[in-house]
Amino acid sequence: MEKTMAEQFVGKWKMTSSDNFDEYMKAVGAGFASRQMANLAKPSLSIAVHEQGFISMKAVTTFKTLEIKFQLDEEFDETTADDRKVRTTVSLVDGKLIQKQTWEGKTTIIEREIQDSKMIAKCIMDDVIAIRTYEKDV
Repeated sequence: MEKTMAEQFVGKWKMTSSDNFDEYMKAVGAGFASRQMANLAKPSLSIAVHEQGFISMKAVTTFKTLEIKFQLDEEFDETTADDRKVRTTVSLVDGKLIQKQTWEGKTTIIEREIQDSKMIAKCIMDDVIAIRTYEKDV
């Protein structure tokens, strides 16, 4: 059942809008240069479900390519685009892909869900929320 739920996220997605992302990047502690690159980047995100239940998420921008491979609900090490070393857990809850990153006593959540065939990524750090919208790249 869970694999089927994850299937709705499978594919290549292109970011079409980003709202309040600079404030979110400040909230997670990203430096000025990282924030400038993040604000210029228009990432494409490829999500795939592999054998044995592994999921991969690959983010590609003109600046860098990042890929994580994980199993749902299993913690793993991740280096973020702004070079934070975090412990990450990804869960599937009520049809949403919830990515929780923890580092240095801090926690941020990225909730991804499909709405009207778009993927909405809500990035949450304390009371700061950024919304990034992706459309299927066909």
